[in-house]
Amino acid sequence: MSVQLKMRICFVVVIFVLLLGALRQTAAADGKMTGDYSKLSGIIIPGFASTQLRAWSFLDCPYSPLDFNPLDLVWLDTTKVARFMVYNTFRKNLLSASSIILQLLSAVNCWLKCVLLDPYNQTDHPECKSRPDSGLSAITELDPGYITGPLSSVWKDWIKWCIEFGIEPNAIIAVPYDWRLSPSKLEERDLYFHKLKLTFETALKLRGGPSIVFAHSLGNNVFRYFLEWLKLEIAPKRYIQWLDEHIHAYFAVASPFLGATETVKAALSGATFGLPVSEVIDSGVAKSNLKYQGTARLMFNSFGSSLWMMPFSKYCTADSIYWKHFSGGIKKDHPTYHCDEQEFKLNYSGWPTNIVNIEFPIHGYDAYPSVTDVTQTNLSSTEYGFPTLLSFSAREVSDGTFFKSIEDYDPESKRLLHQLKKLYHNDPILNPLTPWDRPPIKNVFCIYGVDMKTEVK
Repeated sequence: MSVQLKMRICFVVVIFVLLLGALRQTAAADGKMTGDYSKLSGIIIPGFASTQLRAWSFLDCPYSPLDFNPLDLVWLDTTKVARFMVYNTFRKNLLSASSIILQLLSAVNCWLKCVLLDPYNQTDHPECKSRPDSGLSAITELDPGYITGPLSSVWKDWIKWCIEFGIEPNAIIAVPYDWRLSPSKLEERDLYFHKLKLTFETALKLRGGPSIVFAHSLGNNVFRYFLEWLKLEIAPKRYIQWLDEHIHAYFAVASPFLGATETVKAALSGATFGLPVSEVIDSGVAKSNLKYQGTARLMFNSFGSSLWMMPFSKYCTADSIYWKHFSGGIKKDHPTYHCDEQEFKLNYSGWPTNIVNIEFPIHGYDAYPSVTDVTQTNLSSTEYGFPTLLSFSAREVSDGTFFKSIEDYDPESKRLLHQLKKLYHNDPILNPLTPWDRPPIKNVFCIYGVDMKTEVK
């Protein structure tokens, strides 16, 4: 489903609920917010791939006129990305126009240098840096002036509706972020959560009232991490008070509360985002062969944020860093992961089915030792050389069991396991691949489209 379609469906409901709330909601018990909703601010936290990225480098692309200069659009400049489609056409037809192919390859490589991150340390390519744009324009359209529709328009229609309803210009605040980064890297490199805290405090001073948070898709995970980060940033007695003063309501729009199965599919075969980029490295290679990866998979798996939406079990949690910090307990470098008995008594980790079903080629009995009990039951098929079909639950995806099992067949799994452990399991604030607690905010609304087909219903 396109980003624009999601936004149209979900935000019609949001606007309706918000207007009803403004008309009918009674005063809070403490006497604040007695109906003067003109003081409210709306803070937008966009989703995955929903913020413009701009170049922060000079990058010369040999044999191509499409160089990158500071502030040029990187995500999403379709005049450069479209070269992928032309290049793939030439490659599939085996045309030998060497000069044209040289130009196309140069444009492809230059664009990738500005988009990809190092999968191990999440740093930029030495020749090109990209950073998120700022302000509302960074999230309204990804490629204004060139294309319209699902590939480009994100929050544009919603902003138009707000203007029609008479919302003041300074009442809507966008907080774009580099959606390629994991939560800890967002703070480490960009001080994003410090800036987000200042945004709430500035909005309160500017308009005299608290804010309404609108978070879409991955933006909800960003907001959840911010709330956990905030616990360790301010005094414990001030935490709830700060939330009451600065946040009036939270609208969780299309939030992946238990992750999203599409993330697994994208990690294995790539996510094109609707762009004309290749899923496999060569059109003659079967897409099911995991040892080959195309531009889409290479791009997706270089982003530390890609694992942030992996599906996980509702029965497995991690220790609270917050309470350990104040209880005088033994400090650990990362939260301890543990699961309830229900995880092992019930099927599917709280999901309606297993997340992954995959066929393994046969390389002997000990090719996948992490699932030996399953391989033993398939001993007869192993002897006759038939592939083995294995299934994995949400827990086995989020704790790394699945990626360890395909490590012998898919070299990309080693990178994913590194990211999973370093950026998520060992996160100093929160293991994001654990169930949510209800945020301690007075008004919380969960907004979803209805009758929409998804990977797992």
